[in-house]
Amino acid sequence: MKYIILILLGFLLNACSQNKTTAKEPKENENKQGVPFHEFNVSIIKLISTPEKYDGKQVQVIGYLNLEFEGTAIYLHKEDYSKGIYQNSFWVNFSKETAEKKNLNDYNKKYVIIVGTFDMNARGHMGMFGGTIKNITRLDLWSFDNK
Repeated sequence: MKYIILILLGFLLNACSQNKTTAKEPKENENKQGVPFHEFNVSIIKLISTPEKYDGKQVQVIGYLNLEFEGTAIYLHKEDYSKGIYQNSFWVNFSKETAEKKNLNDYNKKYVIIVGTFDMNARGHMGMFGGTIKNITRLDLWSFDNK
């Protein structure tokens, strides 16, 4: 009986060791958190229309960036900024690392691509904006050349 228990225990330990989970590598169409690219790469229009779907999630958006006191935000279009259509914009907060690594003024009043965490409840200065994209870890110029 003692040998049967030892053999069964050996099988059990072997089975348990084979069920170890390893860190999943993101697929080609996923970001580092394993989110499918089409859910991570979001248009500002989707953030405006369904903010609850993206609340607390990392998102990548393209828009027109304005950096100014009490008005640091990313807008759907340059015209939304110039016409003061705050409902088509989101307050932005850069991570400390991004703010130290980049000269933010190089991106002011330009179209950019950013990656950060969306917070639908933090609505920026006087609650005028559609939410906040915070802890921004990516900031790059966005250009499309038709040549």
